[in-house]
Amino acid sequence: MNFRLKERLGKKFDEEIRFFKGWRNNMKAVGSIVPTSGITARRMASVVNPHSGLPVLELGPGTGVITKAILQKGVQPQNLVSVEFSTDFFQHLVKTYPGVDFINGDAFNLDKTLGARSEQTFDSVISAVPLLNFPMHMRVSLIEDLLSRIPVGRPVVQISYGPLSPVVAMPDRYQISHYDFVVRNIPPAQLWVYRKTH
Repeated sequence: MNFRLKERLGKKFDEEIRFFKGWRNNMKAVGSIVPTSGITARRMASVVNPHSGLPVLELGPGTGVITKAILQKGVQPQNLVSVEFSTDFFQHLVKTYPGVDFINGDAFNLDKTLGARSEQTFDSVISAVPLLNFPMHMRVSLIEDLLSRIPVGRPVVQISYGPLSPVVAMPDRYQISHYDFVVRNIPPAQLWVYRKTH
């Protein structure tokens, strides 16, 4: 086995150990027992418009797999605002992705969490918050809050591991569309898109 392959496998193993520790320490804040796959991360990041002039908001970056995909899409680090609840993950992310505006805080209280950026308009939102771990009224409130922070028509992308949208339909307030079903993820992942209707 050559050195580069050993190094890559070693990094992947370290990432999965870090993820498992984070999951064990705070099961409610982590949605899956393994990190999101690179394929899923790239699908989620594909909705980002790096030329919009607006920053991107990421929720629940975990070990940074989706963060990496957003940056690879062409978003400059200073144009990515990423909110992570776990302090362990947050500290790892700050070291791994210099220049990204990581915030150690609660996605369900973004006015407080975003601080000086609470009035910021974002291009889109990429969310890996484990919504199924929270009551429906909190899920609906989060989606509506996120939609108020992006232009009409722009997407909030949400990963979930259930067969249905994790947020109940409210056609007068937002549209829901199924974006993708990614089999090459453990467990297989459903991607949902939410948009403001007006």
